[in-house]
Amino acid sequence: MDDVLDPPAELDALPAPRPKAVPIESRFLFVDVAAMRAKQLRRGAIVRLDEMLEVGEVARPLPHKAERIAMEEVRRNLVLYEVPAPPKAPDR
Repeated sequence: MDDVLDPPAELDALPAPRPKAVPIESRFLFVDVAAMRAKQLRRGAIVRLDEMLEVGEVARPLPHKAERIAMEEVRRNLVLYEVPAPPKAPDR
């Protein structure tokens, strides 16, 4: 009977931190990843940024557009992505 009244141990555990992505050095890959993330945000995905963005010592509010939010998430390495392997050339 005591185990029914006690909350399960899973509720006490804190959620695991999200893994960080590898920094993107190609601006073309940055644009592709941010565009796909913006599409997810427009479809209702949860924003991964904090309430305020801190730039130096000045804190400013989150941007409102999905594209700007997506670019900031990618810049902070909060969006995981995969680069597919190039297709093999056909044998002749």
